[in-house]
Amino acid sequence: MSETRRMALPLLAAGQAQKHVTVNEALARLDALVWPQVISAGLSTPPVSPAEGDAHVVAGSPTGAWAGHAAQIAFCINGGWDFASPRAGWRAFDLESGRVLLFDGTQWVSDALSFATGGAATLGRVIEIDHVVEAGTVSTAAGAIPAGAVVLGVSARVTSAITGGATSWSLGVAGSADRYGSSLGVGLNSYAAGVTGSPQAYYGATALTLTAAGGSFSGGSVRLAVHLWELQPPRSV
Repeated sequence: MSETRRMALPLLAAGQAQKHVTVNEALARLDALVWPQVISAGLSTPPVSPAEGDAHVVAGSPTGAWAGHAAQIAFCINGGWDFASPRAGWRAFDLESGRVLLFDGTQWVSDALSFATGGAATLGRVIEIDHVVEAGTVSTAAGAIPAGAVVLGVSARVTSAITGGATSWSLGVAGSADRYGSSLGVGLNSYAAGVTGSPQAYYGATALTLTAAGGSFSGGSVRLAVHLWELQPPRSV
């Protein structure tokens, strides 16, 4: 046995010369693969000038030095690329998207809470939107909630004070203007943390609405966050 089973770490041989080479290679692989962060998961062509230790999840149809390594973790070591074949259950944090990737045995799935062997998965994620408040009594963030989402709640943070005559505001959707909060503050860093009474399914893309109370809006900005579950069906056969 010349390497470990799970991470392919090189093992020292009896009486081996230059043991430090093997040990350093094993340490470099551990550094890349234990609690891994990857710079991206969408590249098929290696970056031109990677830094030592940079890691990526290789996208489909890779080229160049990554050819033949789709879905593997590529990491830069000693000026070149080494690769690790993931096993089911491996997780990595994608720095580019800010999302957690889970390998289901065939492919990497973003935001998976759990998965089945056929590729079905339950996804849990947060969608953040920086919304510029429109002048008037209602400001609409179109399509903030994606189709097919089961929303646990919506939170918000005022990132630039809301101006105009409004003394407070409500956060909700058409037909339920205060579903996610009412009497919310207009000052900088005022916030909302509205849970849905029961997880609410939205079958089509749905706008969030900010409704002024006591006057109208003239400006400001709010960071909206939709906390949701989504269903991923089994992969095609």
